[in-house]
Amino acid sequence: MGGTGKTGRRLVDTLRGRGEDVRVATRTSGTRFDWSDQDTWAATVAGASALYLVAPQEPESAEVFVKQATEAGVRRFVALSGREIDKFPGDLLGMAAAERAVRDSGAEWTIIRANNFNQNFDDPQIWLAPLREGRLALPIGDTPEPFIDTQDIADVAAAALTEDGHHEQVYTLSGPRALTFGAAVAAIAKASGRSIRYEELTPEQYRDELLAQGASEEAAAELNALFAVMREGLYAEPCDDVRRVLGRVPIDFDTYVARAVSAWR
Repeated sequence: MGGTGKTGRRLVDTLRGRGEDVRVATRTSGTRFDWSDQDTWAATVAGASALYLVAPQEPESAEVFVKQATEAGVRRFVALSGREIDKFPGDLLGMAAAERAVRDSGAEWTIIRANNFNQNFDDPQIWLAPLREGRLALPIGDTPEPFIDTQDIADVAAAALTEDGHHEQVYTLSGPRALTFGAAVAAIAKASGRSIRYEELTPEQYRDELLAQGASEEAAAELNALFAVMREGLYAEPCDDVRRVLGRVPIDFDTYVARAVSAWR
């Protein structure tokens, strides 16, 4: 599920490059899949032996879907989740439910717990617009993060889907080094040749800005809660699982910026 998302589309390309038979399932793909329409689920999993799961927000949907997929013959799951997922609130409950569902499925399973993506910086739904406007403002302080590249996630997922030896493994995926959001923005500004700055906000200021942009009180509270957990440093230390699975170091943030620089110009 999620075959056209930031990780999914790279996974599809990676698997097809290896000659694997891949079925892409989204609301607009040839095999239509919609989390809100259970009538679309059966065709998605029919004949499939392995499945990459990007969970919905609704916990019960992940649980029911994994049960149906297992009954249809899926024998291997790779579930995308978030680092330290058990400490995060609200909108990540679907990921936690997906973890439980694949663990309890009776099938082979691998869980990928990832840091924030490099590609969040060029995503129009996340940080691209404020970067183009010259200012990214968040309540994160000087807590660093080893951002992970989505190609690394795709490569690890491809290995887990097609190779043996990954059953009952929980991989924490991060980039090779931690840097602050301020340093990340500075790298983007330098590469793009634009004046872009990072501004630190208090949680209250961040809430006010979100509400002014049209976010609901609930959404603003959940985002503030996410950043509160991140400020505790739970994401800060680089992990070694990309190298352990793939035998190479993860993609560095500067390498990502050089490849994506046109997005900010």
